[in-house]
Amino acid sequence: MTLQINRVTKRFGKFTAVDDLSIEIPEKQIFGFLGANGAGKTTTFRMILGLLDPTEGKITWEGKPINYDRTDEIGYLPEERGLYPKLKVKDQIVYLGRLRGMEKKEILVELNKWLERFNITDYLEKKVEELSKGNQQKIQFISAVIHKPRLLILDEPFSGLDPVNVELLKNAVIALKEEGTSIVFSSHQMSTVEELCEYLCIMQHGKPIVHGSLKEIKRSFGKKNLFIHADFDLTFLKDLPGVVSQKLFPEGCKLQIEDESVSQSILEAVHKKGFVRKFALEEPSLNDIFIEKVGESYA
Repeated sequence: MTLQINRVTKRFGKFTAVDDLSIEIPEKQIFGFLGANGAGKTTTFRMILGLLDPTEGKITWEGKPINYDRTDEIGYLPEERGLYPKLKVKDQIVYLGRLRGMEKKEILVELNKWLERFNITDYLEKKVEELSKGNQQKIQFISAVIHKPRLLILDEPFSGLDPVNVELLKNAVIALKEEGTSIVFSSHQMSTVEELCEYLCIMQHGKPIVHGSLKEIKRSFGKKNLFIHADFDLTFLKDLPGVVSQKLFPEGCKLQIEDESVSQSILEAVHKKGFVRKFALEEPSLNDIFIEKVGESYA
């Protein structure tokens, strides 16, 4: 069974944070939410968790509403981190694990596995405030998954992490999915969403403007990217029929074209001019789609 968000609206006074949102999130998959700050992602997560009640509509998981009786099956990593700075890592996780109904012995076994996975085994007895921001984030992540949740909600889990720690966390998320956990997460990092998610939703002003399978979203977008590296001036390509846009680089250019058939006439045009070192047709990136649909560039 899936997580279903059905005609959900959330208002705070006159402000509408989420506006008539209907999404079905597949079981045992990684589902990504994208959108600028204020798009309604965090409010949606809080409604899924039952921390906020929808103004209209309903949310069900496996056909039932989420309430306190089911919280032990859910993990949540909030965007605003909330660890106790003066507590040692071990005491912190044991406390949170006990709240989830776990026994201390079981918690420590799981904790040691996670500390080993994240290469921070020597932090067991350290206070949270003694850790770097990145390592605090790892501990926060462990606190969200220590009880082996069946549904895991991650709000901006990769923000502020260096590339090495992003990879560690990504691999952990993929492993949890392979073990059968359903994962919903938000991120500003397009490449990460593209790498992890089979399904996603792009939100703007509380509304879903694109949602579904990533493959179908790319296919329906239609446009393709064409990368050309050559030893001669390529600026003339922007005026060819079917070329939507051109971005120049020292080694060549990237063209956005209406469809892949346009690439044939471009190939003929550049072939006559001289030596071409690269000519590669690619699917549009998620960043391309986001910029067009939302109307603003997002890093």
